[in-house]
Amino acid sequence: MSNPYFRAVALEHASRLINHGPTVLVTSAAGARRNVMAAAWSMPVEFTPPRIAVVIDKHTFTRELVMASGAFGLCLPGAALVDLTYAVGGESGRSVDKFARHGIATTPGPVLGMPLIEAGCAAWLECRLIREAHAEEAYDTCFAEVVAAAADERIFANGHWLFSEDNADLQTIHHLGAGHFVRAGGVLRAGAMPVRGDGGS
Repeated sequence: MSNPYFRAVALEHASRLINHGPTVLVTSAAGARRNVMAAAWSMPVEFTPPRIAVVIDKHTFTRELVMASGAFGLCLPGAALVDLTYAVGGESGRSVDKFARHGIATTPGPVLGMPLIEAGCAAWLECRLIREAHAEEAYDTCFAEVVAAAADERIFANGHWLFSEDNADLQTIHHLGAGHFVRAGGVLRAGAMPVRGDGGS
């Protein structure tokens, strides 16, 4: 891994990386072609083995590469990458290498070799596409099994997020539309509710 703060995440904890709905950067590659795009809709759907869903429009270059390779990466940009995230979300990679254009460094995924982004990101998941012919033709949603995951230990360790004032630049971002994002970090800890009598349900 290129970032010294990144540590492997146990697959049983991989769903925790995206269960709060962050915007992700979808990375893809097939042969000599590669691409990165932003996606606002991704989520875990199963725990063992870990499986996820992400919406990738059927007409995008990313979808073409994912179908060709059967794999992709999900990288979680931190708040410091909000401008980059918005930029790659609004450009097509068919005629330009967005990695080169924006100076995005990558590291190869440990299982499938997908280009993964660590600098400025909180985490990544390397995913193997789950093939289903009808769904691939009918829907933009792709389903995949997570085969490897890693996170920056300054913000995710021992299976848990660690949001604090010290890691604001790594906190995940959430797209509201039209280039507006909110940053995760206002963590509230739930407590026990008081018991108020014996009222029935």
